[in-house]
Amino acid sequence: MSGANSSSLTPGFFILSGVPGLEAAHVWLSLPFCFMYIVAVVGNCGLLYLIGHEEALHRPMYYFLALLSFTDATLCTTTVPNMLCIFWFNLKEIDFNACLAQMFFVHMLTGMESGVLMLMALDRYVAICYPLRYATILTSPVIAKAGLATFLRGVMLIVPFTFLTKRLPYCRGNSIPHTYCDHMSMAKVSCGNVKVNAVYGLLAALLIGGFDIFCISVSYTMILRAVVSLSSADARHKAFSTCTSHICAIVITYVPALFTIFTHRFGEKSIPHHIHIIIANLYLMLPPMLNPIVYGVKTKQIREEVIKLLFKEKDISAMK
Repeated sequence: MSGANSSSLTPGFFILSGVPGLEAAHVWLSLPFCFMYIVAVVGNCGLLYLIGHEEALHRPMYYFLALLSFTDATLCTTTVPNMLCIFWFNLKEIDFNACLAQMFFVHMLTGMESGVLMLMALDRYVAICYPLRYATILTSPVIAKAGLATFLRGVMLIVPFTFLTKRLPYCRGNSIPHTYCDHMSMAKVSCGNVKVNAVYGLLAALLIGGFDIFCISVSYTMILRAVVSLSSADARHKAFSTCTSHICAIVITYVPALFTIFTHRFGEKSIPHHIHIIIANLYLMLPPMLNPIVYGVKTKQIREEVIKLLFKEKDISAMK
């Protein structure tokens, strides 16, 4: 096998084939993904700058949003530049260890993204159900510890993926029909028993996604109860409006994620492979692209700070 060590059956490199069946359209496919990547990086870096620069946004909700923006910008950067190299320059080779590293960061960062959304749901729960104690409950040390715990959870649950994947013998070739290194895509190239990989992958998805969705559901159930009990219609509307951006982010993140996870394991025969690959890429691209737009449009404080910053820049330019 090309690129393989015959004694260990571990390839020196993999070939990422891109989107199987749509090789002729790779250049055209690259255009929307390139556009989404630029919007995602500019939007998330812009949010990070705004939250760091404007003192009015130095509040728990925006600290969590900054963490989400950093995670999103890093997540799409782990896959899109490599994907564009495949589409534009036909650079399909990736070192075996680099493939493992990409797989680790993709799954760890998606787990981190899910965890941050869960923390943001808890933030909204505290803000609406305990408004007078909000600042004393969600202090900077508490936020830092929550962010660190989310990061460590992702690392500890995803690290076994690298060992489970590295132990497999690869005697079926070294071509992966994907645009990036994914756990099950790598495992399916192997000629070994991948049952442990499949079971642990599903278990990790349940421990991360299942736990986070449960916490989000409980948080919003409590929020709904608290909001319905408010006597003023205006107060109910105001309370709900503070959650709309977060609810949009949850839908944008979890719908394609659940589709990708379950079709990878149960629906591959019924869904064309190129559709699965495109959806898998959109799953990594849509949340980073849309989250800054959603929060920029739906969050009044961010809109106001953007307008204030733009007018400040214009005033400085006029003075020059």
